[in-house]
Amino acid sequence: MMETVLSIHKLTKNFGKLCAVNNLDLEVKRGQVFGMLGPNGSGKTTTLGMLMGVVNPTSGSFSWFGEQPTNLTRKKIGAVLEHPIFYPYLSGQKNLELNALIKGANPNNIPKVLELVELASRKDDKYKTYSLGMKQRLAIASALVSDPIILILDEPTNGLDPMGIAEIREIIRKIATDGKTIILASHLLDEVQKVCTHFAVLRRGELMHCGPVDEVGKGEEIVEVQAYHDDLSILLKEFIGSASIKKENGIFQVMMKDNFHSQDLNRFLFDKGIVVTHLATKKKTLEKQFLEILADASSTALK
Repeated sequence: MMETVLSIHKLTKNFGKLCAVNNLDLEVKRGQVFGMLGPNGSGKTTTLGMLMGVVNPTSGSFSWFGEQPTNLTRKKIGAVLEHPIFYPYLSGQKNLELNALIKGANPNNIPKVLELVELASRKDDKYKTYSLGMKQRLAIASALVSDPIILILDEPTNGLDPMGIAEIREIIRKIATDGKTIILASHLLDEVQKVCTHFAVLRRGELMHCGPVDEVGKGEEIVEVQAYHDDLSILLKEFIGSASIKKENGIFQVMMKDNFHSQDLNRFLFDKGIVVTHLATKKKTLEKQFLEILADASSTALK
């Protein structure tokens, strides 16, 4: 079994009458890239703040590596929360050297992390000359200087252009490949689906859903099919794997029953002498599942 590196039990944070996080229960296993997904105000940043000891919980508890949080356990964790402060007139290299000194980290790690975040060629340039994407990559490098077991990232692509977003995503994948556990808070569905192995959905401080990303879309498969045949709709209804059929823009959308897939439909039509001109499988996206989770939460709250 995979080791549990983070266990959260009934974690709650109130700011006066506002409940930012409400009875949160979560577990993160070693090696996961765990996405905390939710709209702004859902409690993601507050949760990360409590985990890093910068926000005091109102109630509940959490443990790292099966132990109560201490300064020693926090040294195993690297984090990028909010906007890290660097000296604008110092180079990226010098800023990381200071960072390593403050953390008591081995400065010999600096070349490796600069290479990882693709700043090795700009290490001697002053921080003030860096683009927003480069500044964010240096922040990730600073969190990695101490070679932590866990990396926490709060909205790592916030404010970046598409190229900067793609660069950060690729760096996250490289870090995960190196075996580190990553906890990532984001309101971007695409970001979570592309880099995370597991995700949790938060809404107004409450946990709405938790599970593997690769299970998104399971249980619902739609096959798009098109062919030059007048009786195609009739034949599609005869296919035993069809749960429902509708037509959009000249293309039939066949909702498949459990354990039936596009190849089964293609074989059925071929046996009927029909060669399809278009056949494509569509699975539920994370966006659709996310919206369904929030819609279910809203309808439950109204009851």
